[in-house]
Amino acid sequence: MFDRPEAGERAVLVQIDLGQDAIEERLAELVLLAESAGARVETVVRAKRRAPDPALFVGKGKAQEIGDILRGHEADLVIFNHELSPGQQRNLERVLQCRVIDRTALILDIFALRARSHEGKLQVELAQLEHLATRLIRGWTHLERQKGGVGLRGPGETQLETDRRLIGARVKTLRGRLEKLENQRRVRRRARERRDVLSVSIVGYTNAGKSTLFNALTKAGAYAADQLFATLDTTSRRLFLGEVGNIVLSDTVGFIRDLPHSLVAAFHATLEETVNADLLVHVVDSGSDDRDAQIAAVNDVLKEIGAGEIPQILLWNKIDGSGTPARFERDGCDRICRVFASAKTGEGLDLLRLALTEEAERFAAGLRAEDADRQPSSHFDPLHS
Repeated sequence: MFDRPEAGERAVLVQIDLGQDAIEERLAELVLLAESAGARVETVVRAKRRAPDPALFVGKGKAQEIGDILRGHEADLVIFNHELSPGQQRNLERVLQCRVIDRTALILDIFALRARSHEGKLQVELAQLEHLATRLIRGWTHLERQKGGVGLRGPGETQLETDRRLIGARVKTLRGRLEKLENQRRVRRRARERRDVLSVSIVGYTNAGKSTLFNALTKAGAYAADQLFATLDTTSRRLFLGEVGNIVLSDTVGFIRDLPHSLVAAFHATLEETVNADLLVHVVDSGSDDRDAQIAAVNDVLKEIGAGEIPQILLWNKIDGSGTPARFERDGCDRICRVFASAKTGEGLDLLRLALTEEAERFAAGLRAEDADRQPSSHFDPLHS
């Protein structure tokens, strides 16, 4: 039986080609994820398979090869750019005699590092516990030992059963706390809606420049860095747009392809800011060769959380690196649908402000029309006179 190692920082990365597209981009993203989590990448193991092996994901021969590479580089951690089943993770750790984590666990670890607010920390802990709860089965030798107890546990309860019970209780507590925070946010949102203010959320792939754009527009000083998931907590500020007045602009967590469902579920309260927005500014890294896939990944998550039908302005960011001139494009309804700009240098942000101003004017006109419809008719009705 194998006791799991507690930690590991010198990592061997594993990328298996199962017929997906953009393998090189996926691998480059894995390297950034590992480095963002604090791991030192020693080497990368690549292979091609028609389908994952049910027991080891990579097959027995490839697992032995990974073990040899692991020992050759004196590494102590293996990171798969795939989602492993609990059984596959357990079997790999027995064969490799080191800690093995998958893409989901890696992203959860980064979220744990980045969470700053009280609510963000609760959301990350909830996602981690729900992920861990599926991986308690015979993975650690201490979980199989019988433990008797008076008052705390029933006689003969195993450590595995105890851990399951404690995790269940903690999950229930976290959900209760998050529900209270969600109710408080809902009250604040209702108050904002009564002021009839246009709500705009900045969304996009992680590291596309959302927080840099947010700071450039609002001077908020939100944390921005050239790293994955630099921002986890939603930040909202007023943005003054001249004659149309103020709108509310929100900076949100970045998305990524194959975003773990546990994170989407745990962060649903934070993502509600996006779901309840009137308009989305979808920030795209125009210099990325994988930008089309990144746009698709963001739109997939938006659909998953119920924000797929919200109007978008596509911001083609980082034009300072590509030499593309600042400009905008209109759609068939004469709305500005795409803006080419640089949040870093400020070039083209006046065009984005123009687009937001036009949307705020449309929003205000819609409110006036609704108010007119609600006004009582002054038409004389002889039957009720």
